[in-house]
Amino acid sequence: MSSHTPALVVALKAITLALGGLISYLSYRAYRRTDARALGYLALGFGVITLGSLLAGVFDQFPTGFERNTALVIESALTAIGFAIITYSLYSE
Repeated sequence: MSSHTPALVVALKAITLALGGLISYLSYRAYRRTDARALGYLALGFGVITLGSLLAGVFDQFPTGFERNTALVIESALTAIGFAIITYSLYSE
């Protein structure tokens, strides 16, 4: 593993958090403006994915008692759930 890898992972997680948070916020604002339930689900889906990335980053960088594999499973599960919610938002009216 390169000595730059941990810093790169932190930078990429920070970018993911910023962009995911922005997409969630903008989707939520659009939902509040239009009352379109699909946009509410879209915001929720991106929020869940962003939360998964945030938790994985926290578990990776700080001593939480969780193993790396557990953090990976949590991130993967929240990503899958988030994408399922986004998919539902695309099919809901």
